[in-house]
Amino acid sequence: MGLSDKKKKKSPFSVVEDPKTLHKNLEFTATEQYKLLRTNLDFTLPEGEKCPVIGVTSSVRSEGKSTTSVNLAYVLAERGSRVLLIDGDLRIPSIARKMQIDNSPGLTDLLMGRGSQMGEFQSSILKNWFILPSGNIPPNPSELLGSRRMETVLKGLKEVFNYIIIDLPPVNIVSDALSVASMISGMIVVIREDYTEKKDVERCFRQLSLSNVKILGCVINGAKLEGGSYGKYKKYKYYKYYRYERDSGDKRSRK
Repeated sequence: MGLSDKKKKKSPFSVVEDPKTLHKNLEFTATEQYKLLRTNLDFTLPEGEKCPVIGVTSSVRSEGKSTTSVNLAYVLAERGSRVLLIDGDLRIPSIARKMQIDNSPGLTDLLMGRGSQMGEFQSSILKNWFILPSGNIPPNPSELLGSRRMETVLKGLKEVFNYIIIDLPPVNIVSDALSVASMISGMIVVIREDYTEKKDVERCFRQLSLSNVKILGCVINGAKLEGGSYGKYKKYKYYKYYRYERDSGDKRSRK
């Protein structure tokens, strides 16, 4: 059997993004699922934290983490909260492209000490939603994200906002997402159905666990739900592999 005859895994790389998957253009069923994600976050985030910093990542590329970051930030802002969305993917940034804004100035400018006014990053969609793109791609993304400067910048931003959402690179590809582990309240992991391999998910959760990252939950993207109208988006508070790792850890701690 030739290579062309083998069944190939479906890849979203060649799929042109539908505008209906973003912020105010979301279809009703998708909007409701992101609102459900927003509600569940209220129960999983640390109680009493003034401004939670939420990382959004995935195990590999093209699972929909950036789209999830945009829409989560949007529904939080829609509720009236003052929200900052940061493109923390300093290697292959996509937030500026999705939001049709300039990619610079951005996060790297702040990290390099180049001053910017937050008014520059105010969204035209909601006045309480701010979008900080990546800025120019640096030669040392992981070091910048894990730097003392990043910690200082986040500390200052937390005084201004109610929520900060950071879109981060895939865990299994580079270590950037793990570099900010000590600076975030928790991580949301995006998994694409019929695309993400089980071994990739397991490796992703293992890496997050070793870095002591609190996993807030998962978003199953592109899920097909039989017998209902919520086929495009489906949200789980805990993914079964994380639950397995958590339960296994509890058993080990009791020994």
